Amino acid sequence: LHVVTYNHMVVGKLQDAQADRVFHALADSTRRDILVRALDGQHSVSALARNYSMSVTAVQKHVAVLERAGLVSKHRHGREQHVRGNADTMRRAVELLEKLEAAWRGRIDRIGDLLATDRNGGRKP
Repeated sequence: LHVVTYNHMVVGKLQDAQADRVFHALADSTRRDILVRALDGQHSVSALARNYSMSVTAVQKHVAVLERAGLVSKHRHGREQHVRGNADTMRRAVELLEKLEAAWRGRIDRIGDLLATDRNGGRKP
């Protein structure tokens, strides 16, 4: 008998491996710029490449990193590859960052409470 464990906390969330790919992709300024353009609308890879002082092949490699992270998708349109941003993946990345920020703020609040409490457990004046 196999039991399937279903964690409701991770449904719709970035899994660790995908989060690693997303933040790796976002760590490069060219990829962030490509993503901003792709989230604004669909662009061919060759049109994107005209915005950078690098080869189309180099831009294709950046797009491939973004695609592996789920931040963009590519679709063939005739002879061209078109790139479109994936707002859903960005939304999940933002949710992860907000969760991390909430945990950090919670720790800061607890430190503040500890500093405001005297050794006898009472609040300092």
